[in-house]
Amino acid sequence: MSADNGRVATGISGLDTILGGGVFDGGIYIIQGAPGAGKTILGNQICFAQAAQGRNALYITLLAESHARMIGHMRRMNFFDEEAVPDRMSYVGAFKTLEDDGLRGLLDVVRREVRTRKASILVLDGLITVHEKARSELELKKFIHELQTQAGFSNCTMFLLTSAFDADAHPPEHTMVDGLIELQSQLHGRRSERSIQIHKLRGGWFMGGKHAYRITDNGHAIYPRIEALLETPSVWDSADGPIVPVGIPGLDKMFGGGIDTHSVTVVLGPSGSGKTTAGLQFLTGGPKGEPALFFGFHENPMALRVKAKSLKLALPDNITLMWRPQTEAVLDEVATELLGTLRQSGIRRLVIDGIEGFSKLTDEKHRIGSFLAALCNELRALGVTTLATAETDHAGMTPGQPLKGVNQTGLSAVAENIIALHLAALRSENHRLMTILKSRDRRTDMRMRRFEIHEGGIVLDENFERAERILRDISSQGPQPTPAADLKLTGD
Repeated sequence: MSADNGRVATGISGLDTILGGGVFDGGIYIIQGAPGAGKTILGNQICFAQAAQGRNALYITLLAESHARMIGHMRRMNFFDEEAVPDRMSYVGAFKTLEDDGLRGLLDVVRREVRTRKASILVLDGLITVHEKARSELELKKFIHELQTQAGFSNCTMFLLTSAFDADAHPPEHTMVDGLIELQSQLHGRRSERSIQIHKLRGGWFMGGKHAYRITDNGHAIYPRIEALLETPSVWDSADGPIVPVGIPGLDKMFGGGIDTHSVTVVLGPSGSGKTTAGLQFLTGGPKGEPALFFGFHENPMALRVKAKSLKLALPDNITLMWRPQTEAVLDEVATELLGTLRQSGIRRLVIDGIEGFSKLTDEKHRIGSFLAALCNELRALGVTTLATAETDHAGMTPGQPLKGVNQTGLSAVAENIIALHLAALRSENHRLMTILKSRDRRTDMRMRRFEIHEGGIVLDENFERAERILRDISSQGPQPTPAADLKLTGD
């Protein structure tokens, strides 16, 4: 678990990523947070991760829950290993010693237990009790200094757990330790969201800012903020490659044969205009056996299979359907899950059905631009050709201004290609129209086409003549009512 650079991985992948690889061997670190933030779970999780690697871990409690209750709670966690207790994972109670003999007596217990059990990881649960027992700030600083000396002498990395603090008070122990990790919980309306922040890591780089985490049956699942994690892509894409078909013959012709591999194409349109159908055709139009993924926020896999069956679009085994409802999901969790699936399965074609759904997973709307930029850059780096859909309002067609109300803000910067689908009402009949709004570095036919959805999916007219006639007739029938609001792509 110890790397050549002296770092010790905690064994919690997201935390190690934020820490730049882990903490430093022989360092001393504070983990703080309000009651219920998960400090005890995190401390135990770190210890059992070390024990699983054959190292000895020691968990010392002060004025906290009894060992029997703690172990009873930890047994419900998947990381708990009964066979590791007590040889590789030891629990020691030291409150009585602290009460009777003070900080000096507690230091003696730490020295003795670390030496006797050959512990390389120590968690001291209840630093707030030490703080209250100390007669002065100087005595508390001397206690931390002695712990540091012991940690360095025995190559034992130490974690001190404590309650939340007053940020304006600047507790003396914060200046003494090698690192400071804070667990937080914030309310967003009625929804609670947990975050972790590294305030200090002496001697090494770490990922700043707040990052999301959940407490699951596996312990802490920590999700680094995507725009920080992927500030630059994991690999640089080659920026060239073969042309790949969209899967809609008429549209491929408008693009001059298809779209660039590892490009991002966005399909805009109101509900019912055919966006999901276009996505299904894109997936099924690739090379036989090529891994593909349909990732959506709206329709579940069963509904998609029914839709594909009604369109006579076969979904082979190489196509994965992934659904993430917009309920209690966390933005970075969903993105991490998506990218993990892409890497693990070697996906080459991806549909994101409802890309605006990402913005509905967070109240931090200002993040969405940089989040999408980082995500799309990584998709390109992984060699994934992406088609994303985004829903617009039913604004209709304004006579003489057929593109009015189609707002590309927020997506134009991250997409090489943008396609707009329209529902055009002409007297009692609705027509579907398609146009290419943007195509980077390609010779493109940007004239509108009328299309219909049949068995097999979207079928475009051979030319633009019917679309032009529809637009001309709409202009002659007079203006339509002005929509209440323009398109909003960020979920505001």
